[in-house]
Amino acid sequence: MAAARALRVGGGCRGRLLASSASSSAGGRAAERGERPDSAGLGFRPPAHSHSDWIGPPDKHSNLRPIIFYVPPEESALERRLREARQEAQASNQRFWARHNRAFHQEKEEFIYSRLKAKGLEMRDESGQKATLNAEEMADFYKDFLSKNFKKHLQYNRDWYKRNFRITFLMGQVALVRALRWLRRRKKNVEQ
Repeated sequence: MAAARALRVGGGCRGRLLASSASSSAGGRAAERGERPDSAGLGFRPPAHSHSDWIGPPDKHSNLRPIIFYVPPEESALERRLREARQEAQASNQRFWARHNRAFHQEKEEFIYSRLKAKGLEMRDESGQKATLNAEEMADFYKDFLSKNFKKHLQYNRDWYKRNFRITFLMGQVALVRALRWLRRRKKNVEQ
């Protein structure tokens, strides 16, 4: 079922990443054997004949869509560095947002429980429905949560920019190498 929801990414878009560093090493071993990298528990697996990256359904903890990257059989060292940089960035994003979302939901439940308790109310009303707070009370929670996590978000943004600058630089290098290779082939074909 999840395989049907996976999206194929083709053409010029070649993002690369697996969900964790452990899965990236398993994917590398599979690629060395000429196989499609394992989805490492992502809930979907692209067909072995695919030559495109595949994007899966959102992760239940981070809400990020995992990507299984196509590894060409004759991947150069520079292309491998780019793929690994993308895998590292995706794994880092996955870890950060999974932790952040878990903390958010836990603190939100604790906040709601403490406010309801202060009002003398239970977590469920008479009909068994989960009790809620009004928008103004929840705004207090959101403001406090964002203030408390400001430094974490600032550090995440710095790291995100560093990773993406590195990825962009590597993408430029790969594009330049490919363009030079194409020009050499074209020149060789003209001379023949």
